[in-house]
Amino acid sequence: MNNIQNPLLQAFNTPYKTAPFSKIKNIHFEPAIVRAIAMAKEEIKAITSQNNTPTFQNTIEALEFTGAKLDRISSIFFNLNSANTSKEIQKIAQRISPLLTEFSNDILLDKALFERVKKIYLQKQNLKLDPEQEMLLEKKYKSFVRNGANLPEEKKVELREIDKTLAQLKLKFGENILEETNIYQLHLTQKEQLEGLPETAVEAAKELADEKGKEGWIISLDYPSYIPFMTYAKNRVLRQQLNIAFGSRGFKGDALDNQKNVLEITKLRHKRALLLGYRSHAHFVLEERMAKTPNKVNTFLNSLLEKAKPAAHKEFSQLQELAKAEGINTLQKWDSAYYPEKLKQKLF
Repeated sequence: MNNIQNPLLQAFNTPYKTAPFSKIKNIHFEPAIVRAIAMAKEEIKAITSQNNTPTFQNTIEALEFTGAKLDRISSIFFNLNSANTSKEIQKIAQRISPLLTEFSNDILLDKALFERVKKIYLQKQNLKLDPEQEMLLEKKYKSFVRNGANLPEEKKVELREIDKTLAQLKLKFGENILEETNIYQLHLTQKEQLEGLPETAVEAAKELADEKGKEGWIISLDYPSYIPFMTYAKNRVLRQQLNIAFGSRGFKGDALDNQKNVLEITKLRHKRALLLGYRSHAHFVLEERMAKTPNKVNTFLNSLLEKAKPAAHKEFSQLQELAKAEGINTLQKWDSAYYPEKLKQKLF
């Protein structure tokens, strides 16, 4: 496709520079991503090929502004893939995800680029940077180190393969969940089955049934449909049916099963963490979070449990009383939104 005709590669002449979705077609995404990657590579090359001594402005600041068009296009695409996907969009995602992963690795494992960043980082005390610049430099340097810049070449090759496989597995995991979500329908034909639902939720269920060409009402596993039903629907049997359907997505041993995907993702994340010098994936992730270590997370959670448990027991007793008044002796997962809502209505 001619890049001149691709709206994703042009300036967005819209109010507030928002994406012109009416002009964007699925066929625009892949060529736009390919072109934007090439443009970003040229921007990186402009940084690494210069003979000037590395400075904050010509390296760190310049690096921060590379790939802006690629970030914009990929953000638009993956938001559409999450919110309004289709078989065609999913196939495009399968093709462009490896390209984006490879490009990310090309940057983070670029020896010449890392040497420039490292040289600036090692003399940061003498650069008189303001707090924002110091943070940007710190984040840029860590992003390289935490993603293999210091690894020997053979380990970098291994890291690339892990990242490529992880990108594909995570994409497949999401596709399976989404497809199962879209397939499921709780088709209701009797108005009393909707007892307790707010009128807006009843109207939405009716509209969904009309869209599907069916009489009555349809409840789906999408949150705007699922959450109101689990919170307000009086029919406990239907809440149980819907809750089990929601919780078993990707766990049925069929073509959309995610169990092997989860196991493989877990193994590869652990292998990647060890390759980068961390004890586990948790240690890798938490290093950049407030808690810093798994031990601190566990300490915090245990402390929180100790303080919250008495209040939780008290509230659970109140929930049990409400349930027993309706003939329910044992609360289940499908009651976890319904009875707390009833308790709130009673107390407040």
